[in-house]
Amino acid sequence: MQIYTHDIDEIKKEFIETRRLTLELFKPLNIEDAVMQSDDFGSPPNWHLAHTNWFYHKILEELGTNFKPNIKGIQYLNSYYQRFGYILPKPLRGRYPRPLVRDTLRYRRLVDKQILALLEKPLDADTKYKIMLANQHEMQHQELMIYDLQHYFNRFPDADDNYKPRVIKKAKKVKEKVEGMVEIEGGLYDLGFNGKGFCYDNELPEHKVYLYPYKIDKRLVTNGEFIKFIEDGGYKDPALWLDDGWHFIKENNIEAPLYWKNIDGKWMKKDLTGFREIDKDEPVVNVSYYEADAYARWAGKRLPTEAEWEKAASWDEENQKKRLYPWGDEEPTDEHANLLESFLWKPSKAGVYPKGKSYYDCYQMIGDVWEWTSSEYTLYPGFRSLFKEYNDKWAINQKVLRGGSFATPRRQIRNSYRNFFRAHDRIHFAGFRCAKDA
Repeated sequence: MQIYTHDIDEIKKEFIETRRLTLELFKPLNIEDAVMQSDDFGSPPNWHLAHTNWFYHKILEELGTNFKPNIKGIQYLNSYYQRFGYILPKPLRGRYPRPLVRDTLRYRRLVDKQILALLEKPLDADTKYKIMLANQHEMQHQELMIYDLQHYFNRFPDADDNYKPRVIKKAKKVKEKVEGMVEIEGGLYDLGFNGKGFCYDNELPEHKVYLYPYKIDKRLVTNGEFIKFIEDGGYKDPALWLDDGWHFIKENNIEAPLYWKNIDGKWMKKDLTGFREIDKDEPVVNVSYYEADAYARWAGKRLPTEAEWEKAASWDEENQKKRLYPWGDEEPTDEHANLLESFLWKPSKAGVYPKGKSYYDCYQMIGDVWEWTSSEYTLYPGFRSLFKEYNDKWAINQKVLRGGSFATPRRQIRNSYRNFFRAHDRIHFAGFRCAKDA
């Protein structure tokens, strides 16, 4: 079955479970940690919680609901929607810790009551889409909050002074060694979403693109492989880097992926699982587009385009159709992919999840780490915005990523999902696999 549906009961279930999971992510925090902003690019956890309430609130207003909660500090919750008025600059969110945490939680209860009451009524397709969009928006902020938590707690050298998830599961063991590349035939390919359920507007419309024959890695680039790039002087050779990337790493003294520290000759890092030695068999994560591109050039390869990535993940040559996920159309489970509900809090080793591989035997194309592509984030031909200022105005100076990470909720991801970040961004859980011309 597909995850997404226009059935009211399913939308209601998704709403309840999404809201519950956000609270579960928030509950382990001390109040002092809940209001801190660790970076201009991030946001305090309390702001994430309050902003998702605000987004549902704005949906309710657009639907004509007379909802006027008496919550102080709501004016600080607009992220970037010019049509909704005042916007507190993002770097200032930590300096204006309002609403108070207790008011954020009260705001949440009031919003829940309003949305659940709305879902008891007959709704047209447009209203259903807006509620589903708000659900998906909250899922995005679950992942963003996890990025921010890892970044925030990295300032404390004490390994025990860390985010402590309420649920932690054990990672799966690698059952087979996955190596090499697979060759994929060229020709016309229909890029974009073609399912019957929810998708974002930037996944539409499905349209034809032409691909030349190419090869793509069966698995993600690992920490061990990236260490070889470092040891071979990869961060010191300007011939491997785009000019902007070279200036970026030099101006910021970058010599390894974010969070890595070389201690007595060993690469270590503090992540959501504690302070540990870098596992050479895990996919490299928290690298910028520039770093991924430089590695690919060093390896004699390149990054795939988003169309190449999507075909490798989606196309079923035997049945001549696209799949919603690499393995088929059934929803993700712990047997398919490492996503948020797997509660591993880090990438799995490269080569696990054989049940999650694509028709072309590409592993871990969903979950573990977002995958940089070489494609600029642009809107598809014939694009029509379904919610102004959500995806449309960001189509400049961003790179497309595909596949989701270990912090991406299961209901959020599919093969056609298009994430986008700036080329220098590293706080998100991004890695990559390589491609080359056939």
